[in-house]
Amino acid sequence: MSKTIFQNYLFYFFCFLLFFQSDFLFAQGSIKGKITDIQQKPFSSISISLQNTTLNTLSNEEGFFELSNVPNGKYTLLITGLSIENINKNIEMTDNSVLNLENIIISEKTQILPDAIIIAKKEISPLRKVAEIEGTQLFASKKVDVINLTDIDANLINNNARQIFARTPGVNVWENDGSGIQVGVSVRGLSPNRSWEFNVRQNGYDVSSDIFGYPEAYYNPPMEAVKEIQMVRGAASLQFGAQFGGSLNYMLKTGDKNKPFAIEVQNTAGSFGLTSTFIGMGGTKGKWNYYGYVQNRSADGWRQNSRYNIQHYHAQVNYQINQKMKIGLEYTQMDYQAQQAGGLTDTQFNQNAQQSFRARNWFGAPWHLYALNFDYQISQNLKLNTKIFGLIGERNSVGFVPSAGILALDNNSNRQIDRDYYQNIGTETRLIYTYELFGKKHNLATGARASWGNTFRKQNGIGTNGSDFNLGMLDNTDFGRVLHFETKNLAFFAENMFQINKKWTITPGFRFDYIESTSEGRLSFNTNGTENLINPQFAARQIALLGIGTEFKITENTSFYSNFSQSFRPVYYSELTPPATTDVIDPNMKDANGFNFDLGYKGQIQEFLRFDVNYFRLQYNDRVGVLTLARPDNSRYQYRTNVGNSTHEGIESYIEFTPTKIQKTQNKWGDIQIFGSLSLMNAKYNSFQLRTFNTTTNQFVETNLAGNRVENAPQSIQRIGASYLYKGFSFTYQYSKVGEVFADATNTETPTTNGVSGKILGYEVMDISASYVFLTNYSLKFSVNNLTNQMYFTRRAGGYPGPGLLPSEARSFYLTFGIKF
Repeated sequence: MSKTIFQNYLFYFFCFLLFFQSDFLFAQGSIKGKITDIQQKPFSSISISLQNTTLNTLSNEEGFFELSNVPNGKYTLLITGLSIENINKNIEMTDNSVLNLENIIISEKTQILPDAIIIAKKEISPLRKVAEIEGTQLFASKKVDVINLTDIDANLINNNARQIFARTPGVNVWENDGSGIQVGVSVRGLSPNRSWEFNVRQNGYDVSSDIFGYPEAYYNPPMEAVKEIQMVRGAASLQFGAQFGGSLNYMLKTGDKNKPFAIEVQNTAGSFGLTSTFIGMGGTKGKWNYYGYVQNRSADGWRQNSRYNIQHYHAQVNYQINQKMKIGLEYTQMDYQAQQAGGLTDTQFNQNAQQSFRARNWFGAPWHLYALNFDYQISQNLKLNTKIFGLIGERNSVGFVPSAGILALDNNSNRQIDRDYYQNIGTETRLIYTYELFGKKHNLATGARASWGNTFRKQNGIGTNGSDFNLGMLDNTDFGRVLHFETKNLAFFAENMFQINKKWTITPGFRFDYIESTSEGRLSFNTNGTENLINPQFAARQIALLGIGTEFKITENTSFYSNFSQSFRPVYYSELTPPATTDVIDPNMKDANGFNFDLGYKGQIQEFLRFDVNYFRLQYNDRVGVLTLARPDNSRYQYRTNVGNSTHEGIESYIEFTPTKIQKTQNKWGDIQIFGSLSLMNAKYNSFQLRTFNTTTNQFVETNLAGNRVENAPQSIQRIGASYLYKGFSFTYQYSKVGEVFADATNTETPTTNGVSGKILGYEVMDISASYVFLTNYSLKFSVNNLTNQMYFTRRAGGYPGPGLLPSEARSFYLTFGIKF
């Protein structure tokens, strides 16, 4: 039955695509032609339009143009350009025909222009203003931050998220991974664990293990290859799907559009044996644009037993089929081997935060991403983008993982091997349609998605007793646990921006998801060699989300905005898998659900002041937890089900002030900018049911954590700084202050002896970064991270990569020499 349901939805999915492409399938007439000079040399970028209509286009590099969907009638064809004598040509369309115009010969216009000097200048602010519509995405009335990494002073070598997101208020960063291999960030009191509360994407497509069952982002692109980062808060749920945090999209660089070949080389040396080489190259030749990069980075690490080596490869090629169609292919590969230093107790941390008691623990995650991108300007008012994407990846760990955790000494026994294998494929089509209604232009952003995810999980394998990264197992042994998870998803979504008047827009929307999840496999072996199999589980659910947003412009550059969007977070694989054969999973367990609400004021006053201040409220319902229950024979078992709700609310604010731009004249001493981001938040449980068994009194104990603070939710995050820019030189100072958090929902104050639970103290960190471009093509970059050498930590872990508290990196330096041609 479930297969039939899925096939029906798949049928509707393709019908949906055909419906929105019907303008193309049943097109009206078209006008084609070629623009040349008297010597038959083609002219590109010449404007061709029909007078008193919205139909217009540009001639391509070969001089060709085409106007589609032209109704029958008489028109005046306008051919205009900066350097030509304009042409007006009367034409008539009949019988929805194709009108082929012979070569249209134009004459160049001679002009004498005064001498001019054009100076390319780096922007002092890395934040970019976001348009209401970009490509096929609608951002109106949403809280969106776009960080331009080409204009930022930050440690991009190690993907230092504390610096990269300094101007994005409320971003909480887990800083236990000095290598920067895995970026862990969150907003609004959610967990930063490998950014899993975000819908993480690269160039608009999924990169996580499985967004519905295991959304951890083991992959992150090297920030040296990233052009910009797009972060949309909770209101992203309608266009981008699951997760309360919103969307986090890494947009990679593309080939130089003005050169057939360009190359960039960045060589870095830094503290703790850091060496890194990044090479990016690309260009444009005719209709082809291409880009690729290679990065190789390694270091010994600040802590003992924390060396790593990582390799990144990427290649993309795009072909402009004609004026309206473009197709592109891309492939990304990442592989690394990272030694895991493990966690510490609080006592060990205070004695020596660099020490490690795990010399034989390793982690690696080979990652392969594939994507096909197709852009099609179906008509003047309808634009389509389709992506087909896939992932083949692994999560591999080998190490000494004793049940006693950090207090157990490594006795060189056989290590445990855990391996995950991921195979995902999906397609997503988005359309933007502009139409007129009641004399106003409105915009409909809509689309559909289909995806399939496959995860094979193999755990508790018996490995060697060596100390290297070796995934080999003992002969004649098998993994103790072997599980198979599968998810299927079909989704439809739409948001419509109604232009009420010149200043006011209202944007309602909806999303519908159909999700199927299955799980089966072996939980363990019995002592007699027979298998403990889990009960095969199948869950099919239909999830409908609604939302509405509005934006009102006070001036051309300032506006009030507000948005309400429902959200959900699917039940994860780990929550569907009992850790022991006696545990029971609630067959009626629901996906977490809730909403995000924003109310803010944003804008820019001339060029010297930019701001964005908003109130937010996030409601997180049906959180999953564990209850201790009793059977009729009084035997106890753990029952996993929905147990609680939480409310997160607060203020997010950002302001940047550039006093040197008040006069609107170029300052011969350069530009100075002061910036600050602040988040104040109260994230508490409204209800969180606990039921445990007290072995001393031999009784069940029921409690409710209502009123407790949500774990990993700092009440304040402050980042302030100043930047100075003069010609090719720039310098940035940054100060970060993050409030204390609890590591668990019970709000344990005093640290446990194993360091797993307890309060995580607040911390303050300073960083400086500078860059200098000289002789046009050469650059130097320098950074000092954790300038005052503070000892702090941001995470406690009960399992991998602990257990125990995980120290953040001490003071470090790096120097980069770059060449661009």
